Amino acid sequence: MTGLNIDGPETATDWVIFAHGAGAGKDHAFMADMAARIGKHCKVVRFNFPYMDKREQEGKKRPPDRAPKLLAHFESVIEHVDGLRPAGSRLWLAGKSMGGRMASHLTEHTSVSGVICLGFPFHPPGKPEKYKGEHLATVERPLLIVQGARDTFGREDEVMHYPLSPSVQVIIVPDGDHSFKPRKASGYTESDNRQWAVDSLYQFIKQQGEQG
Repeated sequence: MTGLNIDGPETATDWVIFAHGAGAGKDHAFMADMAARIGKHCKVVRFNFPYMDKREQEGKKRPPDRAPKLLAHFESVIEHVDGLRPAGSRLWLAGKSMGGRMASHLTEHTSVSGVICLGFPFHPPGKPEKYKGEHLATVERPLLIVQGARDTFGREDEVMHYPLSPSVQVIIVPDGDHSFKPRKASGYTESDNRQWAVDSLYQFIKQQGEQG
């Protein structure tokens, strides 16, 4: 499989496949920065969904493919990474927005130890009636949602009332938007909030390892 970005220490025992959101690919500044931060302790694999490769090749905007096609490609990446990672290592799925939503549908994959969603798109901005998190009520495997307090795809006050499975943990990033960016007056910084999200990911992985 071509087009993968792989970062992180050779000795890492935890591998993270990190999927991009709907509007920007694996090389977007957010994706690259978060991969570098996660890669201090884990092996991180970034990839583009096929529609994003076409978009970048043609220079034309195109919408994401339907979920079945996205999930099939995600599963092919998992299969490829399974052939790369050493025996005894653990595999985690992570994703920004849409990428995290796709990852959340793959919790039962036999290779996957858990899933981390960075900015879960519970609904389109301004359209809370178009809820996309129904499956999160019945997830049985470990899943972490890291959500900005002001995320227009699901604010803190909304998320805390959603019916989520006991297997789902939610961490709120202070004053963060959909990409964890805070307002200047909040006293928080975008860099600190991104690190907050990554530290939450590390803690989740460590916690699951201790329980496993």
